[in-house]
Amino acid sequence: MAFLNPGTWFSRAAEKQPAQQKLSRVVQPTGVERTFDESEFMVSKTDLTGRITYANETFQRVAGYSESELIGMPHSIIRHPDMPRCVFKLLWDTVEAKHEIFAYVVNLAKNGDHYWVFAHVTPSFDENGNIVGYHSNRRVPNRDAIEKAAELYKLLRQEEEREPDRKAGLQNSYTMVVDLLDKEGVEYDEFILAL
Repeated sequence: MAFLNPGTWFSRAAEKQPAQQKLSRVVQPTGVERTFDESEFMVSKTDLTGRITYANETFQRVAGYSESELIGMPHSIIRHPDMPRCVFKLLWDTVEAKHEIFAYVVNLAKNGDHYWVFAHVTPSFDENGNIVGYHSNRRVPNRDAIEKAAELYKLLRQEEEREPDRKAGLQNSYTMVVDLLDKEGVEYDEFILAL
């Protein structure tokens, strides 16, 4: 998979939502980690704007939401504030370009607990090859990989927060990822799978 141009930026699902449908409450992280069994997979599907159209029982249980609370909501309902925005930019750029992507993600449960996943996100296509939505399978990640991802994500968040202009901060952290991959001489998927 070719790494995408860091200059490519446009509105994402959460920014496309009507004001009345945005989340009205802010969940504060508790610092408590949730886990799930290595034999389990979290599965979700979204429409083109990132609104949840399907959430399996494992996802519901670990995230602490009922199916009715999840369906129709933006997938960002589980976004943890420690996740760098540039990772989501990379994710959206990749799946909108009709490619799959792997990522380590820390999510936020309804009560503020967090949980790490190793996510595989793919576009879903109709019979004509048009993207009609997105599909994500998530499994329990390797603990060593979580530690490495958390260190990297902390640096990326610091870079994003260094700039008062959110868009400039995002661009700076994205450039930081691109530079890291260039230095390592690998593409994103190779880097993630080697953590």
